[in-house]
Amino acid sequence: MENTNSFFFRPTATVPLMASVTKNLAFGLTISTLAEPPYHLARRLATLDHLSKGRIGWNIVTTFTNSASRNNLNGQDLAVNTDRYARADEYVDVIYELLLSSWRDDAVLNDKAKRIYADPDGIRKINFEGKHFTVPGYQFTEPSPQRLPLIIQAGGSPPGEKFGARVAELVFVNEDTPEKLRTKIDRIKKLAHEEYGRNPDNLKFVSLIEVYIAETTEEAYAKFEDILQYVSEEGAQVLFGGWTGVDLSPYDWDEDLRKIAEANPRSHLKSLVASPVKITRRDLVNKITGKTSKTTFIGSVKEVADQIEDLVDKSGLDGFNFAYNLWPGSFEDIVDLLLPELRKRGLAWDDYPVQNGTFRENFYGQKGQTFVPEDHSAFGYKWNSGVSKEQFEKDLKAYKEKNNRL
Repeated sequence: MENTNSFFFRPTATVPLMASVTKNLAFGLTISTLAEPPYHLARRLATLDHLSKGRIGWNIVTTFTNSASRNNLNGQDLAVNTDRYARADEYVDVIYELLLSSWRDDAVLNDKAKRIYADPDGIRKINFEGKHFTVPGYQFTEPSPQRLPLIIQAGGSPPGEKFGARVAELVFVNEDTPEKLRTKIDRIKKLAHEEYGRNPDNLKFVSLIEVYIAETTEEAYAKFEDILQYVSEEGAQVLFGGWTGVDLSPYDWDEDLRKIAEANPRSHLKSLVASPVKITRRDLVNKITGKTSKTTFIGSVKEVADQIEDLVDKSGLDGFNFAYNLWPGSFEDIVDLLLPELRKRGLAWDDYPVQNGTFRENFYGQKGQTFVPEDHSAFGYKWNSGVSKEQFEKDLKAYKEKNNRL
C-alpha cells in the first residue's frame, strides 16, 4: 500500500481484508462513543467479529477534541470529562444489551428442512431507556463467536480510570516513569476490586514505548540522531494543542508552564506538565518529539531488552504498544532484532497459545475462553442457551439492580 501515512483509512473497512489473510492476529479497533449511535456500532462490531472468526477488540474512547464533538453531535461543544464518561458508561450498557441480551445463545437454528432460521422465542427487544439513549428494538445481527469484542480502554483521568475498572479487560496506561505506571496500575486494580468486585489479575495493562535498536549502541544512536533531523518543533506544538486545547505560542520558550494546568481539567495536560521543578515550552517540545522522552529506549538489542525488562519489573506492565519512528523499519527491527532477545528472557511468547483462536482465548491463554470472566460487568447480560425469555428478563433485571445499572 503506497503513501500509508497520507490517508487514514477507516479500520472497520480494512480489518476484514486483513482478517481474511491471517489466522491468529487480533484487531483492536479504536471507536469513540461519540462516533455513531450504539445501535449502529453493535451491528458493526458483531459483523466484524463474525468475519474475523472472533478476533475483534473494541478500544473505547470518549473523544477529546471540540472539532470531533461538533461534527458528530450537530455542532455541540465537547462535554466536560465527567459527563463524557457518564454518557460512555450508558453507551456501553446499550452495547452489552444489544450484543448479549437480545439473542439467546441457541436462538439460531438454521433448520433448512423446516425452513426455520431462528427460534422467535430466543430473540427479544432490549427496551433500553436511559438518560442519554433510548433503544427499544432487537439486535440486528445473530450472536458472534465472542458475543462481545474484547474490551480495551485508554482513559487516564479519574473518571476514565473508574470507567476502565468497570468495563476493560485491557487498559492502556501512559506515564513517564515506572513508578508512576506502577501507581496508576495499582490504583485501577484497586478500583476494579473494591468498586466492582473484579479479580485484579484479570485486567492487563500495556503502555506506549518507542525503541531505536541496532547491533551496536553507536548504530542505534545514529538512527536516533538521523530521525531527529526530520522532527518539527512546530508540529510538536500543534500536536500538544490538539491533545490539550492549549496554544503554546503565547508563552516564552523558558517560561514555567506548570501553571497552565491549574485551570484546565484535562488529565493529559496535567500529566504532561506535572513536575516538581520548572517545565518550559522547550521541555514540552523536546518531550513530544522524543528528544527527552523517558519512554524512548535507545541502544543495542541487549541494552534495549534490559531497559524493557527493568520497566516490566518496576511497573507491573503486561505488554507494550510499540510506536514507530520509521515505517516499516521500526517494526522490522522489533521483529528481527528485539523479539528473539525478549523470547530468550521469557518476556515474549513464541506463538499464539490457541491456534486459530479468538482474541479473548489468546488474550487469556485459555482455549474455550471466548467470553468475559464471571466477574466482568458484562457477564450477567448474556442470554444463555435453554433459558426462557421470561426467566432471562427476571434474571437480567435482578443482575442490573444488584450492579446499579437500572
